[in-house]
Amino acid sequence: MTKAFFIAGTDTDVGKTVASRAILHAADKANIQIAGYKPVASGSQITEDGIRNSDALYLQQASVVPLTYDEVNPYAFEAPISPHLASEQENRPIDFAVLSQGLAHLKAKSEVVLVEGAGGWRVPVTHDVCLSSWVKQEQLPVVLVVGVKLGCLSHAMLTAEAIERDGLEMVGWVANRINPGTEHYAEIIQMLEQKLPGKKLGEIPYMPGIKKRNLADYIDLAPLGLTVEA
Repeated sequence: MTKAFFIAGTDTDVGKTVASRAILHAADKANIQIAGYKPVASGSQITEDGIRNSDALYLQQASVVPLTYDEVNPYAFEAPISPHLASEQENRPIDFAVLSQGLAHLKAKSEVVLVEGAGGWRVPVTHDVCLSSWVKQEQLPVVLVVGVKLGCLSHAMLTAEAIERDGLEMVGWVANRINPGTEHYAEIIQMLEQKLPGKKLGEIPYMPGIKKRNLADYIDLAPLGLTVEA
């Protein structure tokens, strides 16, 4: 059976795409046929090829399995706002059936599907429903991306609690150093290791142009139960 994992963030702009690319790169290095999936994305641009989201493009480029843009990102909205507002603004309701069909399609083409979320765990896709409801419907194990900055400990622990309350397994987490000036970095990592469920997949350091770098060496795939070929 094809495995699938959901990449959640402690907030928006914490590095979900960076962490997702790192996992995709590590899987590529391990000869694992993996596909990236960004079901819902806000903050997209109109191009001659159609509407395109930069995060989804990064996932498309890093996927080991060749994918079209539409396979990676079924819902791209132009405005850089919450998906429920962008959906209303463009009069394009987000249908969970479409998200599930896209996931099933990618599962048929790959060994592993990496599903990147939007915003934080409780990001709304309508006034009444959050994207986390779809993750729960699909029973996807979750990898949490912690943007290491002041306040991240509370955000990380609250998000982990919400994931577990939803009956889902948090299989691991990734520390992404988004603020190089954050003090007591080692102590923050130590507390995350003590408090968060699941194992640490890796720590991604702050570096310029990070979305253009190969990040395979910063990720350990073992906590995901993925077989690494020699």
